[in-house]
Amino acid sequence: MEKPKVLFVQQEIAPYLKETHMAYIGRYLPQGIQERKKEIRTFMPRYGCINERRNQLHEVIRLSGMNLVIDNTDHPLIIKVASIQSARMQIYFIDNEDFFQRKFTLTNKSGDYFADNDERAIFFARGVIETVKKLGWAPDLVHCNGWFTSLMPFYLKEVLKDNPMFADTKVVYSIYNDPFPGELSNDMSKKMKTKSLGEDLLAKYARPDYETISKVAIDYADGIILGEQTLHQGIEKYARESGKSLLEFHNRDTYLDAYNQFYDDVLVSESVLQQ
Repeated sequence: MEKPKVLFVQQEIAPYLKETHMAYIGRYLPQGIQERKKEIRTFMPRYGCINERRNQLHEVIRLSGMNLVIDNTDHPLIIKVASIQSARMQIYFIDNEDFFQRKFTLTNKSGDYFADNDERAIFFARGVIETVKKLGWAPDLVHCNGWFTSLMPFYLKEVLKDNPMFADTKVVYSIYNDPFPGELSNDMSKKMKTKSLGEDLLAKYARPDYETISKVAIDYADGIILGEQTLHQGIEKYARESGKSLLEFHNRDTYLDAYNQFYDDVLVSESVLQQ
């Protein structure tokens, strides 16, 4: 019997970023799931504050070189990789000079969110998908962590629903207490446009604030994990009322076995898609 394949799409991973709760999960969850006999791949953005020399990142030429078009502009996709030797685990980084060279993550030095975070999130999601295609590695389950990964469930279930690599892929979305103020760019839906996405689907992102994009991610997920004890009340309520499989918050002593079992349950369950 083949090992289940789990793709982790992470907003943060320690030690590449300072250790928040999300970054801790990003670091140790994939390792724990690998130790529980599942095959894994892990992706995160290559934020400009990540020290490439110290963390021994290097470009994977065979995976780089594609251009992703967003809002009629070509953006080269660069893939880098680093290893966490103690975990026998590789981390793939999505990189691009336009989006990920600045020396910060999602906010500038003053704490203001970047105006192009919508394009950065689009590029990241599409970059992960294109790289997984190049790897020829069809995931059984994709686990998305953090709002910056929230477009993945939508893309997987709409753009790739007829792609044999992803047709049966299940999606788990973890909710964290990571809201951003205001809205992303008001023409975000136009930037997301592809041949397979009509105006009716893109209208879901007509008002791209934190609550909207989180709710769309929940709608397209097969399972929801409450990643922190304290969450945005509206999003937590929406998740609980969604009818999706839901895993309550688990602390660091119990989360690995709980997540692993939740993956198994989601993999054998029928999808419930609410639109």
